[in-house]
Amino acid sequence: MNPQIFTTERLVRFADCDAAGIVFFPRYFEMLNGVVEDWFAGPLQASFREMHVNRQVSVPTAAVEARFIAPSRLEDELTFALTVTKLGRSSCSLRHRISADGSLRFEASQTFVYVGRSLKPEPWPEDLRARMADYLETAE
Repeated sequence: MNPQIFTTERLVRFADCDAAGIVFFPRYFEMLNGVVEDWFAGPLQASFREMHVNRQVSVPTAAVEARFIAPSRLEDELTFALTVTKLGRSSCSLRHRISADGSLRFEASQTFVYVGRSLKPEPWPEDLRARMADYLETAE
């Protein structure tokens, strides 16, 4: 069974670019955070407001590794693709791929952890974990 892939698109804005006219590298990390937030609010049915404000839990990033493949420029239409590479008891690792015009521009792996008020890892709620599992890549 193939995993689901969460995809979304975003236009590169003037504020995303540096003086050379390409996406300034920290902006990619802001974009990734937005993609994760959209994934939680959409298919995972657990918006950041619901989690952070109502449940008083959070999902801080514990690790991130990135590879910059080709520059993205002002007004490029970026396509973001997100899959889960590992789903642990209280952590989740993601694969992010950003492309434009059919070519890969940026890729990253990200691990975040589900933590409660104590800021210590807690197990994923079963309903949330089950929805995340739909995006889990499987070894073939």
